[in-house]
Amino acid sequence: MSGPRAGRTEVTRAPFGTTPAGDPVELFTLSHAGGLVVRATNCGGIIVSLLAPDRDGRPANVVLGHDTLDEYLRDSRYLGAIVGRYANRIAYARFTLDGTTYRLTANQGPHHLHGGRRGFDKVVWRATPFRTDATAGIVLTHTSPDGDEGYPGTLDARVTYTLTDRQALVVDYLATTDRPTAVNLTQHSYFNLAGAGDILGHLLQIDADAITPVDEGLIPTGAMAPVGGTPFDFRSPTPVGARLGADDEQLRRGGGYDHNFVVNRTGPGLVHAARLADPVSGRTLDVHTTEPGLQLYAGARAGLCLETQHYPDSPNQPGFPSVILRPGAAYRSQTVFAFGVTA
Repeated sequence: MSGPRAGRTEVTRAPFGTTPAGDPVELFTLSHAGGLVVRATNCGGIIVSLLAPDRDGRPANVVLGHDTLDEYLRDSRYLGAIVGRYANRIAYARFTLDGTTYRLTANQGPHHLHGGRRGFDKVVWRATPFRTDATAGIVLTHTSPDGDEGYPGTLDARVTYTLTDRQALVVDYLATTDRPTAVNLTQHSYFNLAGAGDILGHLLQIDADAITPVDEGLIPTGAMAPVGGTPFDFRSPTPVGARLGADDEQLRRGGGYDHNFVVNRTGPGLVHAARLADPVSGRTLDVHTTEPGLQLYAGARAGLCLETQHYPDSPNQPGFPSVILRPGAAYRSQTVFAFGVTA
């Protein structure tokens, strides 16, 4: 593969293997002379690696990943993948919409997680690369048929990865349906800004005054719990591992941090949701999103997820923002992962 020309972006493609069904999979490399290099495959839209420079200009891969397609197909942790039709959990794998109860695939005990056994992370998407002087990207499209994993309606989904000349990866989501259905898409990369070791010393700030607490099955109770005075208060930069050992029922239920934060916002549009910083390398990551929630998952100490989303179990929680998409409307969402360095 060729590298970037000075001041320009590049997008290249290469084979990445074949699925057991015989579908060929490609690896796309998006690069810019400013330093960011994103490698993503059209199987699950998985971001395989993301190279970002430290304060001295030295690049390192800041997401967890595998070297081969077979490893991704065997992995159950959704490393770097697009998650859908519904990111996070739906209680007891069912919801009622317009008087009809739909039963979904139960793939985490009695509950439905991340779209079921064969969610969007496991399908081969159609991929179209694009490039301008300022951007490089790929458009990924997939049609999920009526009844897929139990969901009603044929859903046409499009996810666009755009690498910009401002050291950012922009993820745009778009979906339409021919029947009322529930939709909630996210990107499931595990970040480690040091490029190695654990993330317990990373400084994390989340712009959220509350979380949606969970029961023993990690299903939201429906309440909004203030973060003040709890291990979930990341309103100022705090080491990720500083309070992991605290005597807290929510931490015990999640096995650490596996919770939805209610992003502070005063209206619709793109808002800052979180900032992650590695004091050693100087690398920083700022997350902006149009979504109302952010799932912090730090169960893997080698990396953490900042999953922008609607709240878990929203189809069964009338007090949560709606995730229902109807014919004639469009599901639209955007998240920006902006990388930088501190002195």
